[in-house]
Amino acid sequence: MSVVLGSHRWPKPVRPKSWASNKDFYGASDAGPGESLFMDMPDVENGEYQILSPELEPGDAVVFDFRTVHGAAGNIGSNRRRAFSTRFMGDDVRYIQRPGRTSPPFPGIDLKTGDRMREDWFPVVWAQP
Repeated sequence: MSVVLGSHRWPKPVRPKSWASNKDFYGASDAGPGESLFMDMPDVENGEYQILSPELEPGDAVVFDFRTVHGAAGNIGSNRRRAFSTRFMGDDVRYIQRPGRTSPPFPGIDLKTGDRMREDWFPVVWAQP
């Protein structure tokens, strides 16, 4: 696994792509005509960016801001590579409807842009007393 240090502070998030097909999750004009909510992925391997690739052992965990550009090379070994991903969010998070699919998908979530997240789908794991 590798992360591009500081990428969570870029002016726009990088347009998400499917790792399997390399296709965009959203269209180029996802914010309307002439403007995009996302930026294209820069050439992070050109030396201008600092890439961190920690050596990980089974059972290790990596925690990072979801806006951080991250990825991993394909599995070239004969054993399966397994990963567990979880997302934590603050109580200030609101749902936003975007065109196209989401990752992960949330069929039937029944929320509108600006709604608080459903606690039956996103349980509270800690609340400030």
